[in-house]
Amino acid sequence: MQHSELLPPSPGSAIALLPPTVLLDRLLQDWLLEDIGRGDRTTQSLFPKGAPQGQAQWVVKEAGVVAGLPMAARVFYLLNPAVQFKALAQDGEWCDRGRVIAQITGPLDALLTGERVALNLAMRLSGIATLTSKYVAQIADLPAQLVDTRKTTPGLRVLEKYAVQAGGAVNHRLGLDDGVMIKDNHIAAAGSIAAAIAQARARIPYPLTVEVETETLEQVAEALEHGADIIMLDNMPVEQMREAVRMIRRTNPRIKIEASGNITLETIRAIAETGVDYLSSSAPITRSPWLDLSMRIQTPDPTR
Repeated sequence: MQHSELLPPSPGSAIALLPPTVLLDRLLQDWLLEDIGRGDRTTQSLFPKGAPQGQAQWVVKEAGVVAGLPMAARVFYLLNPAVQFKALAQDGEWCDRGRVIAQITGPLDALLTGERVALNLAMRLSGIATLTSKYVAQIADLPAQLVDTRKTTPGLRVLEKYAVQAGGAVNHRLGLDDGVMIKDNHIAAAGSIAAAIAQARARIPYPLTVEVETETLEQVAEALEHGADIIMLDNMPVEQMREAVRMIRRTNPRIKIEASGNITLETIRAIAETGVDYLSSSAPITRSPWLDLSMRIQTPDPTR
């Protein structure tokens, strides 16, 4: 990101892949226009002839995992390339209450006008990263990985999924074009799992994978017989899931197994212990509260 100084990853922090600038800028410009409209009346009235240089700090008001600092830096850059945003924490890092996580210097009008959009993004993404990290911690000593879903806020998906990575989890499909996932309604429309897999195989480009959602051991057997690459065990009781995992491993140990449905902080470990490879949950995104962050303009010392 231009005009930002990001620290190298700290030990144990997650490394999330930033969306490309060409995509990020398009989103940020829309959100800035939504907030600014025909002009920031307050800031413009304070500085009608041009704003002086100023400085601000970002402070964590409750402990959590920080995410979204590179996006915040870009918000200020789009308003004025002269703004310097220095991150004092790494996305994916746990920060205690009261920690200063960024220092911003530049024209005060850009700092004041960009404050809300930048903070909104960082608070939303930090909330997701924080809750994700709590889910990940429950299974940190097991080989299973937590993955997200497509249950995201329209317009924010690429950033919400970035926050999931910052929290230590793995992204599932970003969109419908990332892979074939044959779910219950697809099976009903096609007539059977066998028919759905056959039709998909005949038409999809190489090397897209085929995942099949199953709810019973009979459906697992059908998905195995017809060559699914990934089998999802959806809303199965733990004992039934354990039996499904044994069935799949005996038949083809290369097939990846995903568990889905009713995965909470209380249930995630028991589900992971069945031997699945992935656990998919929308909860880290859909149930996460924002992490409280604040920007404080640093006023000059009048005695100097």
